[in-house]
Amino acid sequence: MAFEIVVPELGESIVEATVARWLKNEGDSVKAGEAVVVLETEKVDLEVGAEKDGVLSKVTRQAGEDVKIGEVLGVIEEGASRPESASAKESTSSAKPAPTAENSGAASKESKIAPQSGATPVARRVAEDAQVDIHEVPAEGTRVKKQDVQRFIQLRNEPAPRPPAASVEASAPYPVTSGDQSRREERIKMSRRRRTIAVRLVEAQQTAAMLTTFNEIDMSAVMAIREKRKESFRDKYGIGLGYSSFFVKAAIGALKANPRLNAEIQGDDMVLKHYYDIGVAIGAEEGLVVPVLRDADRLSFAQIETAIKRFAQDAQKGTLSLEALRGGTFTITNGGVFGSLMSTPILNPPQVAILGLHKIQQRPVAVDGQVVIRPMMYVALSYDHRIVDGREAVTFLVRVKELIEDPETLLVEG
Repeated sequence: MAFEIVVPELGESIVEATVARWLKNEGDSVKAGEAVVVLETEKVDLEVGAEKDGVLSKVTRQAGEDVKIGEVLGVIEEGASRPESASAKESTSSAKPAPTAENSGAASKESKIAPQSGATPVARRVAEDAQVDIHEVPAEGTRVKKQDVQRFIQLRNEPAPRPPAASVEASAPYPVTSGDQSRREERIKMSRRRRTIAVRLVEAQQTAAMLTTFNEIDMSAVMAIREKRKESFRDKYGIGLGYSSFFVKAAIGALKANPRLNAEIQGDDMVLKHYYDIGVAIGAEEGLVVPVLRDADRLSFAQIETAIKRFAQDAQKGTLSLEALRGGTFTITNGGVFGSLMSTPILNPPQVAILGLHKIQQRPVAVDGQVVIRPMMYVALSYDHRIVDGREAVTFLVRVKELIEDPETLLVEG
């Protein structure tokens, strides 16, 4: 009996995916529950498993194709099997092509060759587009990344040195192209996630009356608390005390005082959220993701730090769940981890506000009539002016500033 492999429900508001790669080939035996194909959605990669034991008899949608919920990806013949004899295995093994001088010279012999399962989805996609065997690409770390594949392709395609053509250049009436590798161009198809990010960022700017206001915060008090408590905090909770938990708590305190920033627009209505699901933007190799701290006002500092660390690890491994990315009432993004001093963050629709954090920098400031050096951070709040007035936006940032500069009040206000 034949069973179809179909595109499953993909999560909230996701109706389309891209076939990232097949984990099985036509004719391969599969077990019930075993992953057969990987789909790339705008948020996460999703493995689709076999419902029954059998053989993958047909692949109907190839890697790189866009698919919708319910569409057929392939067919499994239940109960069928195609055992491979020892002689067939031996023949397959002996038929494996030997490395050529071209690909063996593409990287150092000392490099560790990573298996395909140890490559990121982006790396696999780049390799497939360039018709490169991902198994041949050496990895600098534990997994093959996009940069590893691009370096491999560049080395493989490096042209042989050409003899000087002085006589041609001397007689040519116009400049002669040098073939300089610095003028190389490379065309790489955007991943579904990158395409979605591009569409939504443009959509946010076109559909919202977006405005940004700024302030600066003296980080001295928070830095002093972290220095004083970091050892005991780590000993007790097994995680470091970072800045994120302070700003999550401060943002919640400011949202409670300015509820329109914790809302969304639905038609002619403003929907005010009386719960605080705080999204934390994390930069991953495949693009920005925003996992959500549910009911963040009920979380302790340790719970917030633990959750953010886990989100960051899952984002790097590509294992973030759809549930972790759903919803959110307000977002915090930190460009300071990359060295940014100031930026204007873009809204994360349907949210109407986003808080941007930046690099802490020693700067001269006036305190009680004296110029002193303090660790300062610029903060930015982008908001939808359709329902958030400038007064509310400024008041929000001022409240965040007050809470961070006097962090003891976070125990009450946060």
